[in-house]
Amino acid sequence: MVIDLRKCVGCHSCSVACKAENDVPPSVFRSWVKIIEKGKYPNVSRSFLPSLCNNCESPICVRNCPVGASFKREDGIVLVNPHRCIGCKYCIASCPYDVRFINPIRKIVQKCYFCHHLVDAGMQPACVETCIGRARVFGDLNDPNSDVAQLVAKHPVTVLKQEMATQPQVYYIGADLDAMDPMKGRLEAVNSDR
Repeated sequence: MVIDLRKCVGCHSCSVACKAENDVPPSVFRSWVKIIEKGKYPNVSRSFLPSLCNNCESPICVRNCPVGASFKREDGIVLVNPHRCIGCKYCIASCPYDVRFINPIRKIVQKCYFCHHLVDAGMQPACVETCIGRARVFGDLNDPNSDVAQLVAKHPVTVLKQEMATQPQVYYIGADLDAMDPMKGRLEAVNSDR
């Protein structure tokens, strides 16, 4: 996935679409938007950083799952098998991106799966379909004709925590370095429960 932050307006439609499509309980999020405010009045700016599972090429969460519930599909999407997950939270502790959570109803780990059920049906993830600014683009990075591959080839991109060597598969165009710093700014979700 590529997220072009030059087009993101921080509307949270991605977070709302994700919750609706995946029946995510009110107190947790698979996707949220971090907001950074910089400057002093009257010269103030806001930057947005949508956050979701990076569906890493080399996912630490998969290696650290003691029961094999976390796994990577052939197409690169990282899933959690709900029938195998015991809710031990090892994958949550090992994820450097803080994007996994325990579903308070089902008591198992969940995260963004790029709406694999929609992708399998030939559709786009709900967040991509809903993005009003068309900031999100999803596709096959290995296909040089795909929009994703062309954006990555054409523009400088950044990934979160590159030093972790997980090879994140969510690329940002025009990211504010302060927004990418986990110690700066605040997380603002659709409600304040996160």
